[in-house]
Amino acid sequence: MAKVTYTEDNIRSLDWKEHIRIRPGMYIGKLGDGSAADDGIYILVKEVVDNSIDEYVMGHGKQIDISVGEGKVEIRDFGRGIPLGKVVDCVSKINTGGKYDSKAFKKSVGLNGVGTKAVNALSNYFRVESVREGKMKVAEFEQGNIKKDHKIKKTEEENGTRTIFVPDDSIFKKYRFRPEFLENQLWNYAYLNAGLKLNLNGKILYSRNGLKDLLSRKFNEESLRYPIIHLKGEDIEVALSHGDQYGEQYYSFVNGQNTTQGGTHLNAFKEAVGKTVREFFKNKYDAKDVRSSIVAAISVKVEEPVFESQTKTKLGSTEIAPGGETVRTFINNFLQKALGNYLHTHPEVAQAMEKRIKQSERERKEIAGIKKLANQRAKKANLHNKKLRDCRAHFNDSGRKADEELKKASTIFITEGDSASGSITKARDVQTQAVFSLRGKPLNCFGHTKKTVYQNEEFNLLQHALNIEDGLEGLRYNRVVIATDADVDGMHIRLLLLTFFLQFFPDLVRNGHLYILDTPLFRVRDKQKTFYCYSESEKQAAIKKLRGKPEITRFKGLGEISPDEFSDFIGEGIRLEPVILQEETDIEDLMSYYMGKNTPARQVFIIDNLRVEKDELDDEDVEDLDEEGVVAADVVA
Repeated sequence: MAKVTYTEDNIRSLDWKEHIRIRPGMYIGKLGDGSAADDGIYILVKEVVDNSIDEYVMGHGKQIDISVGEGKVEIRDFGRGIPLGKVVDCVSKINTGGKYDSKAFKKSVGLNGVGTKAVNALSNYFRVESVREGKMKVAEFEQGNIKKDHKIKKTEEENGTRTIFVPDDSIFKKYRFRPEFLENQLWNYAYLNAGLKLNLNGKILYSRNGLKDLLSRKFNEESLRYPIIHLKGEDIEVALSHGDQYGEQYYSFVNGQNTTQGGTHLNAFKEAVGKTVREFFKNKYDAKDVRSSIVAAISVKVEEPVFESQTKTKLGSTEIAPGGETVRTFINNFLQKALGNYLHTHPEVAQAMEKRIKQSERERKEIAGIKKLANQRAKKANLHNKKLRDCRAHFNDSGRKADEELKKASTIFITEGDSASGSITKARDVQTQAVFSLRGKPLNCFGHTKKTVYQNEEFNLLQHALNIEDGLEGLRYNRVVIATDADVDGMHIRLLLLTFFLQFFPDLVRNGHLYILDTPLFRVRDKQKTFYCYSESEKQAAIKKLRGKPEITRFKGLGEISPDEFSDFIGEGIRLEPVILQEETDIEDLMSYYMGKNTPARQVFIIDNLRVEKDELDDEDVEDLDEEGVVAADVVA
């Protein structure tokens, strides 16, 4: 065994930018390529916009301009501008900023002076411009190193700060900004700051009614059981209603930050809703029945908030202010008074709410027996040996807390057939990648009730594998990937699985956990080179690059791809297409068109949008596809 030395030479001190570049996950979470809403490139945008939002909250500047092009981001606010003598320090000296002065930024989004430094360190190019009272200061950096420190000069521009950056493509590999994720991110800022105008690439995002607008935009109000209840108090805002969808849907915020993983404030809100409603109706309804099908948004402001990570996705604070009342007491007291008064003064809303709660109660009791038998069958089926090849990133099992990086990277591939699941199983990373094997085509469950999940063995075993029976809090994998063959049957299965998730677990889709695995359609090679092509145009381009006679293979099934080749497609070079629901999308309307009764118009749509070659598709294939309302998965996504 080689001798390991440990001397003074082994001790190394990193400067701020080296530490950020070596350990970017500590500052911006996972890196990613932009295919997930919480990938690092969106955190970079957030960190800069957060500072502009803080200016607006303090009463300075009513508009923020955001321009995002091919890899370049420009953000301009019209606040006070960074003090000119401190511009360089504020973006390049760790723990430097104005937010340590609690009088100036009492309930700020960020308090630790790291955000823009991380953006600077992780960008190939970073430029900051500050304008104050007719003077401008500019500084330019590369990977955190200052390249040009401009002298202060006169200007006629309005006060404020402009930040321009280009993410480092050696860290964010093959990244691209997805407009849907950017727009959703910025809409949240608009809802939380009623009256603020956000200009994203020329599109104006503006909210007049705060969280009420958030729910109105995300849910068709006609599908809600009663008008949205909108409540506001000092340091708290709430909007809620009940719909007909399965599960619970929450949007939570702290000091303007979207806490996607919830935290103490969301837990307190759920508890307070159940308690308030039960007391109002003087009935000991089960809390799950009260919250079933709820759609709600809550925003609170906390002094010196404590988050569980630098990306601020989960609140850990137990107090509203240091030494003050607890978050739980604060939220409970507010809802007891505000929601209680609202229900007293709006009896028609109270009546509609109770009707929905009683319906949930009936449905729960109705499937209780079926659920028990289904759970017994799932246990007897020996899920983990026959259907699921699990990974080692168990972060919800036996109370053991997994490594945060493993948790974020955890992925489950849903495949059909032994050959496909066998290839992926042999090629996968056993630390973070699991495989669930389907047997045959799933049922088209559009229009079915939750009974179907327990009565259908495949669906029941799948929900057990994901651990989503009682909601997303137990979700065992961060990414749920549908991996089906690139042929007509594969597309059929893909759409049936999409229908399953949209029908019974829409929050899994809305929260960005569902993906489609993009695998190559062709392998083009000669004796020297091999190209894997994802489209006909890529195939033709590859043929031109080869000198010899090309050997062309059309992969019609995942089982045809060897494990050695598959390791390239599910490793670092994995190509995932996120299933994105636009905010204004109505799931019921979406599925009734695509998955409902056969229509001639939809058959035309299928032929025009399928991602298979025309010569592979005959009339019988179209009829098979449309028999259960199946269309091209990328169109639905």
